[in-house]
Amino acid sequence: MVSIKTEEEIKLMRKSGRLLAEMMMKLVRVVKPGLFTIELESLANQFIISCGAESAFKGFPSNKRGVSSFPSTLCVSINEEIVHGIPQKRQLKEGDIVSIDAGLKFKGYFSDMAITVPVGKIKKKAQHLLKVTKNALYQGISRVKEGARLSDISAAIEEYVYRHNCYVIKELAGHGIGRSLHEEPNILNYGFPGKGIRLKKGMCLAIEPLVSLSTEKMKTKKDGWTIVTTDSSLAAHFEHTVLVTPQGAEILTSIQE
Repeated sequence: MVSIKTEEEIKLMRKSGRLLAEMMMKLVRVVKPGLFTIELESLANQFIISCGAESAFKGFPSNKRGVSSFPSTLCVSINEEIVHGIPQKRQLKEGDIVSIDAGLKFKGYFSDMAITVPVGKIKKKAQHLLKVTKNALYQGISRVKEGARLSDISAAIEEYVYRHNCYVIKELAGHGIGRSLHEEPNILNYGFPGKGIRLKKGMCLAIEPLVSLSTEKMKTKKDGWTIVTTDSSLAAHFEHTVLVTPQGAEILTSIQE
């Protein structure tokens, strides 16, 4: 069960979220054709060191036999890559879309967020995917308040995505967050409303729709980490860490986009 945070813990969660959002803004601003994804990794590491935080992703253990722990601070996933892409000496190209997923640990408290951005000018179908995925995130967040059911978030995301002719990747989900990067419960991106736990004041949730243009299905590349769509269709990923309050959700990783 996701923990209920004390006022002191909430203060540290807010600080962790603000730092992560600041880092993400710095990364998004340098995305352009010709940039190597490893350059984003370098910038993220410099920022984390400068603010006295730690990477939440680097060294994260794999649940697959024979696959080593995650080697990077960032997940950088391009086009058909849904999530867990490993930064390397790979250049972004005009027309790509790139998802940047990052987690930060500050004084023992975790925050997690993701954003998908265009590289230069992108096609209309890619623009549509980014708009739908981002809006689906905020549809889910709009259902967060004390007393709501967990699946109210899931149902809102699924309904919005399918109404706009895109597809939820059903094998991937959001999660509780706090003293650990991944706490219970899983937050599915599909389902019926009115089910699951009741949300309580002080819970923190990482809500993250992962959406593709034409499939719900995914597979993992040979590196053991990078997850892609089975039909090579474009995928997008947006995520915020939010705090449950009586009035609604407080977005702890709010970013000025």
